[in-house]
Amino acid sequence: MGAVAGAAMPNALQPGRPWPLGASVEVDGVNFAVFSAHATAIELCLYDAAGRSEVARLPLPARTGEVWHGHLCSAVAGLVYGLRAHGPWQPQQGQRYNPNKLLLDPYAREMVGAFEWHDSHRGQAVDDPLRMDPRDNGQRALKARVVQDHFDWQDDAPPATPWSDSVLYELHVRGFSKLHPGVPEALRGTYAGLASDAAVAHLQRLGITAVSLLPVQRFLDEERLVRMGLRNHWGYNTLGFFCVEPRYAAAGSDAASARDEFRRMVRRLHAAGIEVILDVVYNHTAETDEFGPTLSWRGLDNASYYRLPDGDRLRYENHTGCGNTLDLSHPRVLQMVMDSLRYWVQEMHVDGFRFDLATVLGRNASGGFDRHAAFFACLAQDPVLARVKLIAEPWDIGPGAYQVGQFPSGWVEWNDRYRDTMRAFWLRGDCSRGEFARRLCASSDLFQQRGRAPSASLNYVVSHDGFTLRDLVSYDRRHNEANGENNRDGHGHNLSWNCGVEGPTDDPQVLALRARLQRALLATLLMSQGTPMLVAGDELGHTQQGNNNPYCQDNPITWIDWSQADSALVDFCSRLIGLRRRLLPLADAWYDARDGERGLSWLRPDGQLVLPADWNDPGRHALGVHIARPGRAERPLLLLVNAGDHALAFTLPSGRWRPCLDSSAAGGEPADDATVAGPTCTMPAHGVLLLQQED
Repeated sequence: MGAVAGAAMPNALQPGRPWPLGASVEVDGVNFAVFSAHATAIELCLYDAAGRSEVARLPLPARTGEVWHGHLCSAVAGLVYGLRAHGPWQPQQGQRYNPNKLLLDPYAREMVGAFEWHDSHRGQAVDDPLRMDPRDNGQRALKARVVQDHFDWQDDAPPATPWSDSVLYELHVRGFSKLHPGVPEALRGTYAGLASDAAVAHLQRLGITAVSLLPVQRFLDEERLVRMGLRNHWGYNTLGFFCVEPRYAAAGSDAASARDEFRRMVRRLHAAGIEVILDVVYNHTAETDEFGPTLSWRGLDNASYYRLPDGDRLRYENHTGCGNTLDLSHPRVLQMVMDSLRYWVQEMHVDGFRFDLATVLGRNASGGFDRHAAFFACLAQDPVLARVKLIAEPWDIGPGAYQVGQFPSGWVEWNDRYRDTMRAFWLRGDCSRGEFARRLCASSDLFQQRGRAPSASLNYVVSHDGFTLRDLVSYDRRHNEANGENNRDGHGHNLSWNCGVEGPTDDPQVLALRARLQRALLATLLMSQGTPMLVAGDELGHTQQGNNNPYCQDNPITWIDWSQADSALVDFCSRLIGLRRRLLPLADAWYDARDGERGLSWLRPDGQLVLPADWNDPGRHALGVHIARPGRAERPLLLLVNAGDHALAFTLPSGRWRPCLDSSAAGGEPADDATVAGPTCTMPAHGVLLLQQED
């Protein structure tokens, strides 16, 4: 690490520039710029390389608008620093300035130290939230390190896969390879493990086009979890929007090495034709509610960074369920998010983002959701970000939270209506054929009306949040006792079915039914119109022992057990994705039933067209769709589904039909001589058939 010439001399700090925000290495020193609209002074605190001893405390000498700034002459990369902000301590008016607390620069690229929970991190007194806590936390606080680095990207280029060709694969960096026998032991559970030959070979075998990584921006384990001996496994508790999480690095806690390991992972995945999408959490921070710690934003400008209720600014609007809500209607908060996104694209070469609780990001100053909000407008015109993939989780828990289908053009949205419909249809829920057909065809009722493409519907049956696919057909109830909340956490309404036995069983009939239902759900997902998303482990029968909220389980509950992989199911998934790539049964264009050339014909098992009265009959769970002009196939396709308990005869349209897929078979592959001349074919129970016309 570098040294700081004259760091202890106050006259070494010159006015400098108000941009860019954060610490910037220049030819003759380091420039610091920090936003705070209400502070009366901000001090730059310099530390030794280990972050243990403070060596100087210098007030930033200049303020331009709402940005405090200063230039430290002769300073170089490697300098360790923190901030102290002076200003009013008026919690009831939303102001929480406490210069006894060392603050982390929101633009920090690296953090120094290991965070440990201690009451001295709180800005308010433990016994009185209106009184300032006088204890200094400088010794324990995380510090920032000035960074100037270069990475040799060689000939790295983003795969730039079109949405119509995309198949997403949601995974957790640690959980994916922690138990993978083909990954070198030292690399398991790391960025390097995901970039290993064994991991990449599995991704390529499946045929997925993008990995969607659970949060990898640096985050904290919540105090409550630490006290219970648990940790935040999912990572939705961000502290550093510009920092790579080092716990997933084979290099250990060295932040610079972790950053380069992440970059090598991206470069390796790109070389394999696989995009990297990050799950990002710009809706709240790790500072939680009014009883939480003062680590960064709260101490720098609480009233600007967070949404505070009118009339009770001591508290926080909690549209996230995590204690606080960032206010992206404020220009500087919006700037921080945009700068962070550009950093991950330009410096880390990621290909897109999945935005957690994205409704928060579109809330305007009055609190309502606005699809024309500044955040969306900034993304649409940004020359860097306008070209990357943008995925919304289109809800939060605030007023007017549910916004599926309401995001701007160019966005893709998690479609929970698809999830719930397909679960209900296949797992004995209350679902009509009409609802099934709408979701199969990209939820036109949600997306077509706003001029969105069918690919805007991100279809999934399972995500990280809930049962795994295997557990979905193995448990009627959640089993979250290990989370320490008396099984009260997690979803209570899962639309799952245990097939007659709760949890593990040796009953061959139950196991056969569960296997068939998993294949039917996967086949439906991959044959549907829209953008499909699988979850790592579902293709090989991963179980979480009935835990549908394992956010705090960094252990074998969530780690994929590759030794128990269902190889036949892996082959089935690979075949499905290959069929989708080759045929694209439903094109990325809206179908019109009045157009005989492009339209779809919906058929009953007797071969007749579905009538209006048939659509809403909840007792009928068999349906066929004749696709006159598929996405890529040269000849028409016929997709048949039967969610009933018994096989049935299905009357086919005229002509000869060759099955391409039979989900009732373990590998999904029909018999070699399976051409059907009609007039009927046998439709297996709990099954999906895809046929192609031969003449």
